[in-house]
Amino acid sequence: MKYRILGKTNLKVSVVGIGTWQFGGEWGKDFNQTEVDAILGRGKELGINLIDTAECYGDHLAEKFIGQATKKDRQDWIIASKFGHHFHGYQNRTNHWGAQEVLKQLEDSLRALQTDYIDLYQFHSGSNESFDQDDLWTMLDKQVQAGKIRHLGISIGKNDNIHQTDAASKFNSEVIQVVYNRLDRAPEREVLPSCEKQNLGVLARVPLASGILSGKYKPGTVFGANDQRSRVERQDILAKQLKEAEEIKLNEVPEGVDMAQWALAWCLKNPVVTSVIPGCKNVAQVESNAKAADLV
Repeated sequence: MKYRILGKTNLKVSVVGIGTWQFGGEWGKDFNQTEVDAILGRGKELGINLIDTAECYGDHLAEKFIGQATKKDRQDWIIASKFGHHFHGYQNRTNHWGAQEVLKQLEDSLRALQTDYIDLYQFHSGSNESFDQDDLWTMLDKQVQAGKIRHLGISIGKNDNIHQTDAASKFNSEVIQVVYNRLDRAPEREVLPSCEKQNLGVLARVPLASGILSGKYKPGTVFGANDQRSRVERQDILAKQLKEAEEIKLNEVPEGVDMAQWALAWCLKNPVVTSVIPGCKNVAQVESNAKAADLV
């Protein structure tokens, strides 16, 4: 494994982390504690120390799995979580951006994670109106001072959201999380240059384009009804991406190189990117993801 410093946080994070939306049960599979323990345990053996989660991956469900799995070696992990939403069911969330609402979310996340601090607490894909609240960020700063949060970050919803990115330092936010992969390079135009200018850490989410860059899916693939990729409004985009991924595999991925590992390394070859946070459904996928570090 290789490591990079996460912007101005001075946190030393593995260049490959573990994304955990799948633990909330919205990606075609329900998890149990034994499976999560195995995934995170193997990740640690491979040198992974970064976990990204959110309160709305299930109703704190992913956080509960993670808390149980990491409580014995909490100090060895850098845990990033998020705030702003409440999970009610599959693809059903409500938004909650008030300072007191977020404070409650923080307390609930700490309880679920079985910890007294969160390493990175991120504003989660909210509107600019929700973002531009001084009282929200004042409350969060107080939680940093109290030691419940080590660092603040912003997970921008649209990967060209320069308003929130440019305002990061103003609100003492030190990390930007953004969708970035070989199929979606929009952040290169404005967001990544702004991150570099401010010395912000960058977490690249969806680095495998929701599995499209894994090389496993052919054009025409149909996903189950309990899988985020089955959403009707995504089907045209999905069909286009599957076709483009097939061309990338043919023309860009070196012979004998695993496409998923190549795709993760592609993100990491951009020096502004600190770490990629792909999801994984089993131990074999963790092992495969970790090998991407060898290609960087």
